[in-house]
Formats: sequence, C-alpha cells, structure tokens
Amino acid sequence: METFLFLGLTSFVLCLFLTPLARELFRWLKIVDRPDQRRKIHCSPIPRAGGVAIVLSYFGSIALALMFLPQGSRLAIHHASLFSWLIPAVAVIFVTGLLDDIFGLSPKTKLTLQFFAASLACWGGVRIVTINDHEIAAWLGVPLTVLWLLACCNAINLIDGLDGLAAGVGLFAALTAITVAAIQGNVGLVLATVPLAGCLLAFLRYNFNPASVFLGDSGSLTVGFLLGCFAVIWCQKIATLTGLMAPLVSLLVPLLDVSLSVARRFVSNRPIFSPDRGHIHHRLLARGLPPKNVALLLYAVCGATGVLAVSLCLLEGAVGTLILLLALVLAAIAIWKLRFVEFEVLKQLIFTGHFRRSVEEGVRLLALQEDLLNAESVDDYWNLIIKVSEAEHIQSVKLKLSSATFQRTFHPALENEVWSMEFVLEPSLTLTIRGFYSDGEPQGSPAVRRVLQIASKVKLLNHQQAPSLSTV
Repeated sequence: METFLFLGLTSFVLCLFLTPLARELFRWLKIVDRPDQRRKIHCSPIPRAGGVAIVLSYFGSIALALMFLPQGSRLAIHHASLFSWLIPAVAVIFVTGLLDDIFGLSPKTKLTLQFFAASLACWGGVRIVTINDHEIAAWLGVPLTVLWLLACCNAINLIDGLDGLAAGVGLFAALTAITVAAIQGNVGLVLATVPLAGCLLAFLRYNFNPASVFLGDSGSLTVGFLLGCFAVIWCQKIATLTGLMAPLVSLLVPLLDVSLSVARRFVSNRPIFSPDRGHIHHRLLARGLPPKNVALLLYAVCGATGVLAVSLCLLEGAVGTLILLLALVLAAIAIWKLRFVEFEVLKQLIFTGHFRRSVEEGVRLLALQEDLLNAESVDDYWNLIIKVSEAEHIQSVKLKLSSATFQRTFHPALENEVWSMEFVLEPSLTLTIRGFYSDGEPQGSPAVRRVLQIASKVKLLNHQQAPSLSTV
C-alpha cells in the first residue's frame, strides 16, 4: 500500500511541477496549437506539451520508487519483465506523438510507428492469450492485441478536442483499471496504473477549461497506448467472456467515438484520417452545451461505464450478460440521440428503398460486366450491349467493324440533346454510345458507362469473320 501511495503522490507532484515548465518551454519554442474557429475553438495559441510532462512524471515516479523505497528492489525483480518491454514501446509511441506535435507526420507514418510500438509491447508479453478461459494461438492473439492497442491510441487521440476531455476520460479509465486490479490482487497492474492516474489528475489542473496547455499527440497517443496495455494485462486474469468485455466498456466513450468517426467517413466516402466536426463532443456542442458542461457530462458517462466494467468483472452468468447488454443499449440510444448527419442520410437511403435499389443495380451491372468480358463472339457481344443499353436509358449504340457496322437507336433525339462516348477496341473495331442530357448534365448511370468502358477492352479475336448479325 505504501508503494502505491508513494507512486500516486510522486507522479502527481512531479506532473504538477513539470507541466508549467513544459508549457513555457513549448510556448518559447512556438510549438502551439492555434485556433481556427472551426474545430479548434480556443481563443489564443496554446502549447501542446502535455506528453512531455506526463511521460517524465510517470517514469520518474517509478524510478524514484525503485531507488528509495525499501521494497523497491523486490518490485524491480518481480516486474522487470513488464517494464523492460513497456518502456521502449512507450518511448516509440511518445516520440511519434512528439514529432507530430513539432513537425507534423502523415497518417501513414504515424500508423506505421504505432504498429511498431504495439509489436514491441506484444513481444514483451502484453498480449491477449485467452478468450473465455481458452488459450489462443499467437497467430490470433498478436493481431488482436496490435489492433486493440492501435484502437486505444487513436481513440484517446481523436477525442482530444475539448479542454480536459481526453485527460479526464483517461483518468476515469485508469481509476477503473486500478479498482479491478486491486480486486484481482494484480499487483503489477496497480503498480503500472497508479502513477498514470496521478499524472492525469495533476495535468487536469492546467488542462481543464479554460486550458493553458494541451495534451498534444505526444500525450494523447501515450495515454491511449498505456491504457490499452493495461487493459490487456487486466484481461489476462479474467476467465469469463463478459469479464473480457470489461476493458472495452471502461473505454467505451473514446472507442465509440473512434468507431463512429471511421464509420461516418466511410459512409460519406472521405479519408479515414480526415479531421471534421462530427465527434461526440462536437455533436454535444452543436446542441448548445458549453464546453465545460460537455466535458463534465462525458466524465459522468465515463464514471458510469467504469462502474459497469467493474461489475462485469465481479458478476458472472446472466447478470453479467444483462449488464453488458445494458451498456450496448445505452450506447445505441446515445448514438441515436446525437443524430449524426451521415447516419441520418444512410437511414433514409435504407428505409426509402434507395439503398436496396442501388444494391440491385450494382449486382445486375456486375453480372452484365462479367458476361461482356466472357463474350466469345461478336453476336454475343452485340446482344449484351443491346441489353445494357435498353435497360439504362441509352439513346443509341453503334459497333463498327472493318467489315460491317451495327447500330441500334432506342429513342429519337436531336444532336444537341445527347452526349457521346467512343471506345476503340482495336484499330478496326470501335464502340460508340450516346445518351441524353438533363438540365445540362449527362443522364444515365455512370456505372453503365464504366461497364461499357471495361467492355471496350474485350478482344474479339473472331470479329474479322463475317458475323451472322444483320445491321440495323
């Protein structure tokens, strides 16, 4: 107990002292987050130095405990394996965030370095080894662990868009992990988590609204990575399936936010890593809540999910399952209440039949495309072109060979009423399609034109032979 109190108090005091020093250093170096009145709504440039203070305080408190506490040598022996691999993995993730804070890294570079850090942690023993009391092979456990750590990193990073939000969410998750570890008697997990909670609590002194310093990527990525590692260590002592879901529930808010962000950007056909104002806290701000109230509301939600996570570890069977279902139902209600624009559009497409019709059209066109590519003669090819054109409001289509020309007009039209596309299959073989304009825009399915464009690459080796078709 004395060791844990020492770690918590030491990390708290160190972070309370180091944060303003790091803040002033970053301000002097002009490494600040500037407002843009869109996503960044703070009033003046604010240093993003949180990661430096948190990492120094976290490992500094552990180093002091190992040096000065009577039981420090025993702790070092018992938990040397955990920290010997956790330290280099955290160092990689911290440097990644720090480089991004100072110079800016591409999403691909950041993801690659995060993957490397997660791999180091796996190599050192931070790995999912059992599911529902059944041991799983490394080929499955390692990818699951890496995916989990990447999700946790980016979850805390993406939710860091409001004063005190990411630090507060991380604090509640750390307190939940400490509670469960204490119940389980997992001394190593308590030892690793207590100093993080102390750091985050002290950091909130400067980061809560109105913030004078931000976590930055160096802070948010590091906190997310540590929490992900702690959750994996937590799972290693849980036998039940519902208990295994407890770490996910404890991080439900940030994980839900990152999942919704990926889903929204996928639905709206935008890059996955593109920034926007569609995060959970942005939706709450859009409903008129002040920034401070949004942070406090999400703190309350994180406190509730922490209680649910602890309950999942203590209760088994039907009660644990009911608690898990309750968490999922509450999450679904929250998503519905926030009314994300992308999901509203998707809902309309599904319930009005547009989505089903689009799927039907896509299936039909893919089948026709395959038939076109498998055409064995000019007869087959021409008949399929006619089939596509009749179904998709094409005005006319023409196939020109060296020996003959085939043409079919489906709808009469003036020259200025139609668009035309010509595909050269071979020097002596061309395909021309014509469609209508509507309000100055080409009418007809773009998918059809793509199918016909692919069909134009078909090599009809027997087209020099006299076809049996008659010209129209």
